[in-house]
Amino acid sequence: MPVAVVAIGGNSLVRPGHPDSIEEQRANLFTTCDGIAAVIKAGYRVAVTHGNGPQVGDALMRSELAAQQVTTLPLDACVAETQGTIGYLLEQVLRETLQRHGISCPAFTMVTQVLVSARDAAFHVPTKPVGRFYTREEAERCRAEFCWHMVEDARRGFRRVVPSPQPEEIVELRAIQVALDGGALVIACGGGGIPVVFQNGELAGVEAVIDKDRVSGLLARELEAELLLISTGVEQVSLNYRTPQQRALASLTADEARRYLDEGQFPPGSMGPKIEAALEYLEAGGKLVIITSPECIPDALYGLAGTRIMLQIADSRLQLTA
Repeated sequence: MPVAVVAIGGNSLVRPGHPDSIEEQRANLFTTCDGIAAVIKAGYRVAVTHGNGPQVGDALMRSELAAQQVTTLPLDACVAETQGTIGYLLEQVLRETLQRHGISCPAFTMVTQVLVSARDAAFHVPTKPVGRFYTREEAERCRAEFCWHMVEDARRGFRRVVPSPQPEEIVELRAIQVALDGGALVIACGGGGIPVVFQNGELAGVEAVIDKDRVSGLLARELEAELLLISTGVEQVSLNYRTPQQRALASLTADEARRYLDEGQFPPGSMGPKIEAALEYLEAGGKLVIITSPECIPDALYGLAGTRIMLQIADSRLQLTA
């Protein structure tokens, strides 16, 4: 059976303007998990990755606010913490959802480390948004009080940014492959994976958050997946996003996606990493990328929703295996 990598965003758990309690996050996952069930029904073995932007920012803030009472957790440990929490919620909801769809498939979370280079320039230029949105006044206060790097994010407010190095190797890749071959649904590379480097021949965590879409593309390439499905907060990729000239795109060739990316249509803190991950996957031999919202995943599999990206549009119809 072919493999699909399904990358779900932090919006699948935490929605703007809604509470971020564990109960709310769990409830929000049902729509996404229905989409994952649709991918399995289409005949794929599935590896699920997830973002953790809101959650890792909250974990980091909790650690920093409690610094006078308990030992502060480094950022890599916060990533590991969110892998466990989000994986736990996904396992619960997937169990219920798959049973409801009549699918017999065990789902489990693999705490995953991802190797990066200690010399990556990203350590000197933080770009990855984490945590919640702040007003300009709140952002200035955080800069002064906590020495945070704050940037405006997608015209929705200001967010803290942290280093986001390029993923080079998934440490637990072999274990992920074995689990998929055994018929399991694997939740892996959560939050982009725990960033690690080699120090004196040993793995050591570093202060960073790897982009979830980039590591999802890497995982799809390494698994030779036939489908990379990226779930996000919008149904389709658009040009001139959030302007009067906004235009949704049902399909793109890789060349068109590259051109629009070079023109600045896809910002670094928003759609940019998704398009870059799609291009890296396709240029390495990948078959199809679908970008869509959680509720549109079932229709997007059949070309009825979402944005489909391939090397050539003539081949853009997904050949379902079941």
